[in-house]
Amino acid sequence: MTRRQPTFFLSHGGGPWPWLDGEFRRGFDWLEASLRALPAQLPEAPRAVLAVSGHWEEAGFTVSGASRPGMVYDYSGFPEHTYHISYPAPGSPELAAQVVALGAAAGIAIGTDPARGFDHGTFSMMQPIYPDADVPVVSLSLRQGYDPAAHIALGRALAPLRDTGVVIVGSGLSWHNLRMFDPRAAVPSAAFDAWLRQALTNPDPAARVAALEAWDQAPAARIAHPREDHLIPLMVAVGAAGDDPATCIYSQDDLRGGITASAWRFGTDVTPTGFDRLQRASAT
Repeated sequence: MTRRQPTFFLSHGGGPWPWLDGEFRRGFDWLEASLRALPAQLPEAPRAVLAVSGHWEEAGFTVSGASRPGMVYDYSGFPEHTYHISYPAPGSPELAAQVVALGAAAGIAIGTDPARGFDHGTFSMMQPIYPDADVPVVSLSLRQGYDPAAHIALGRALAPLRDTGVVIVGSGLSWHNLRMFDPRAAVPSAAFDAWLRQALTNPDPAARVAALEAWDQAPAARIAHPREDHLIPLMVAVGAAGDDPATCIYSQDDLRGGITASAWRFGTDVTPTGFDRLQRASAT
């Protein structure tokens, strides 16, 4: 019998960082440790991953339908070799069809893109999690306008996939102000992350959803997310989580010199060995 999979909101890190060396690469060591620990948190090996990337948005929700997705090099200024890297995980047209059908059953239109490849919001996250690229991955877009309630509703519609071995992952970052990726972010990122922690760990699922639907009223909200593309994937993960509780699986307050960032799992009580080491504070 297939056991219900958890859902996740993860950081995918900067650009093609897993394929780099040097100081920029080392800045993601703690993030990498948390991503590598993810498979140990699953109740069983997954049938597939459904990845909702902050780097793909369409006029309407869209799912990737390719059996062998290509690559989308959606970054600039990185070494030449990073425009030739590959994450050769298979897709799953079968899962894509299920996504469309579940959306239709809930009155949510979901299109299919047969040519969409993996963007770095997907492949940079998946490389540390499944470096052998042996788990099928299907991508799901955001919908333009970033309506939190619509993305939460989408997650609810897709929740049955969890009982068929599918891990639903929202891929973004809890802080995404590209003009403040430096020590100036210390205070506002800590304030927003504290609010996020309080909202996600609220034992009342309805209150959690209400807080997220009004996320832009949170402390430092529009400083943390001038454009909320990297936060909205969280809404899909929370919608699919239903009443399942949240567990912080990555926390760091010294990212890029002072940014506080976190990642979350919803559901299951599986905790990987060394979990405490993934909670990094600069004071420790």
